[in-house]
Amino acid sequence: MREIETSIMRVDATKPDTGRISEAANFIRRGGVVVFPTDTVYGIGANAFDDAACRRIFEIKGRPADNPLIVHVHSVEQASELAHIDGKYLKKIRRIWPSPITFIAKAKAKFPASVTAGLGTVAIRMPAHPVALALIKSAGVPIAAPSANPSQKPTATTGLQSIRYFDGKADCIIDSGSSFFGIESTIIDLRTFTVLRPGPFTPEEIEKAFSIKPRVGRVASGTASARGAVISPGTKYRHYAPETPMFIFEGEERQLKNIVEGINAAFAIIGSSELCSRSERLGYSTISLGSRKDIYGIAKNLYSAIILLDSLKVKFGIVEAFDESGIGLAIMNRLRKASSNKSFSTKKGLLKLLSEQSL
Repeated sequence: MREIETSIMRVDATKPDTGRISEAANFIRRGGVVVFPTDTVYGIGANAFDDAACRRIFEIKGRPADNPLIVHVHSVEQASELAHIDGKYLKKIRRIWPSPITFIAKAKAKFPASVTAGLGTVAIRMPAHPVALALIKSAGVPIAAPSANPSQKPTATTGLQSIRYFDGKADCIIDSGSSFFGIESTIIDLRTFTVLRPGPFTPEEIEKAFSIKPRVGRVASGTASARGAVISPGTKYRHYAPETPMFIFEGEERQLKNIVEGINAAFAIIGSSELCSRSERLGYSTISLGSRKDIYGIAKNLYSAIILLDSLKVKFGIVEAFDESGIGLAIMNRLRKASSNKSFSTKKGLLKLLSEQSL
């Protein structure tokens, strides 16, 4: 891909400069591709009605063409113009938006096939980030944007990571520091009220907000991939993965020392500060995600830790498993995607994984 000159601008996350936002919005209006912060992660976006611009996103990311994009809006009214949202949900959506939740509904507007993967549905959301909302309003069009990462790689959650990924590829990158949640939005199909991808807006919170318990299947847990037509991003393909093989440890913490003892390959442990503290005393390399007492902090640090793993001179990573209640469901979904659902709880299990990787 031919490199281009990327405009990189620093914009305050809470008080965005209107001049810089207008400059970035001009790229969107002229058919450009802009990397920008959202409440969840960074996104790489274009005018949702510009097929050529949206196809550039796929080219830049190396994204499969059947993986639809999420359309970002600045208001419930704008969403209602673009999608058929059942009236029984609309009032409740108005109460909870902007927030880290995406809804799939029947498309009302005529989007290009690059946005909807040729389906009659559209994924739509209103991000709770001042910069993202200002950009959408200034552009005057909805912005179609997947997460800002080369396909299968860990998602960018900071401006610096976005620059490393897309400088010379995107027309503009807005650097607003760290995103708020650090993990992609929850996606729920309103037609069946099913969680397709878990995120910061948890199933428990969805039930409370809508007075309906959502369906949560194996696709949402990350133990299965979607088959056939893909109506939601993050459900079919391997995602968020480092170059370094990574395995999930699902056994008892006190057994880990005996399990890794005698392993003849360098490794790093990714986990809570509690696990890392004990592991460091045993001489193991570690990457801390933060305390188990702050599970949202662990989610926020997850992708940065996965990116860091590749910078260490180790043969593989061992990542701690977390309880799947609340946002823990989203954390485990991402870990299973990143590890190709490879886990162990015994020495025999770890040795088998290492043998499969020729380590």
